[in-house]
Amino acid sequence: MTAKNKIGLFDLTMLVVSFVIGMGIFRTPANVAAASPTASIFFISWIAGGLVALCGALTYAEIGSRLPVTGGYYKVISYAYHPSVAFAINCIILVSNAASSAAVALVGSEYITGVILPASNDPGYLKIAANAEHVRMVQISIAIVSIVIFYGINMMGLRLSARTQTVLTIIKVSLILLLVTPLFFAQSDTVAAPVTTIYHQSLIEYVKAFGIGLVAVSFTYGGYQQTINLGADVDKPNRNIPRGIFMGIFIIVALYLLINYAYVKVIGFENLKTSKNIAAIMASNVFGANAERILSVLLFLGVLAYINGQLLSNPRVMYAMSDDKLLPAFLQTKNSKGALTWAVTFFAALAVLVVFWAKEFDAILSFTIFLDSFGMALSAGSIFILRKRTAHLNNTGIYQMKLYPLLPIIFMASYIFVAISIAADSYQTALTGIAVFAVFMIIYFAVYKKQLNKVN
Repeated sequence: MTAKNKIGLFDLTMLVVSFVIGMGIFRTPANVAAASPTASIFFISWIAGGLVALCGALTYAEIGSRLPVTGGYYKVISYAYHPSVAFAINCIILVSNAASSAAVALVGSEYITGVILPASNDPGYLKIAANAEHVRMVQISIAIVSIVIFYGINMMGLRLSARTQTVLTIIKVSLILLLVTPLFFAQSDTVAAPVTTIYHQSLIEYVKAFGIGLVAVSFTYGGYQQTINLGADVDKPNRNIPRGIFMGIFIIVALYLLINYAYVKVIGFENLKTSKNIAAIMASNVFGANAERILSVLLFLGVLAYINGQLLSNPRVMYAMSDDKLLPAFLQTKNSKGALTWAVTFFAALAVLVVFWAKEFDAILSFTIFLDSFGMALSAGSIFILRKRTAHLNNTGIYQMKLYPLLPIIFMASYIFVAISIAADSYQTALTGIAVFAVFMIIYFAVYKKQLNKVN
């Protein structure tokens, strides 16, 4: 692939931002607020999530610099541990990313449905079972259409999908900046009063609340690690991968802290706990009902950027696994535009299936993050092995993080804590995740044994 057809630093930075900023930031703050007994715990969760993301960004920057290959998320785990672990983890990650794509599509459909069916904004209307079912089917249909639209764009090639991603990401970042304008222009009577509720809970209860809140925060901050899947498609990867991740994660942390402060200031912490379409609600409080409808349409466009990013990254993992003969060879098939035809098709179909399976954002959230915790902890841990095996690359221009090994240890410990928090809150979710991992391990060894029999 020539430099002209590769992803440059600016586009990569925008990809990092778009991989992370889906629709989560327009929905999960309500989940975090609901789990947090005080506004202080709410903000601590977001600050902690940002620090963890920064540790992860620095870790993955070095991993991507040491092993810049297509499908890096699979290749790294396979190289550091064993192909069976890489296969199981990456199959889990594919399912998890398909689930997060479905979740984000459903969040976007919640916003746009309020514009298409204004009556759906009335709680009384939804109390009628037939009406609620009709609204639910409309939301599912919109979510599926969102996935199908960007399936088509990704089938038209890497360059177009990357450029489209950049445009949509700029729109999405502009939306976030628009949502914080009330902090500067809102009149005093539109700003929510400070929270005065006093809570008396034990330290254990506070830690548990923090852990549950961190689940939603982790979902909202996750995604930047997927940039290592694009290693071979990035121009000057040893330099641009770490730079793109650095710039992207700093933009994300700053935007997240700013918009969460705006949510609490304008909507109010207690009201935030029970709100869903929080961005549209805030716009309505400050700019009026017409602004809420316009913003809902623009937020729906923000959905498309996240879905496009997932369709851009995940098929490359399938390509790498197919290259190792763990998945069928046809997943390496490319069309005349260079798109991974069957891999993109499979991932899009998987996301559509998850939409039908879960149907609600909250039902997907914990399952997605529990699965992600496996992959995040193991893939980040690969840096300890990569440093030893690629020591010959030291001082050759690759990126080497400071404060090693503290940063990857903090990152891994955080995701282990998140997994434990999910298991403590819903052991069925944890057992389902472990069962899925075991099934993929069995599939790997069944495929591997079949390959050995063919050779012999």
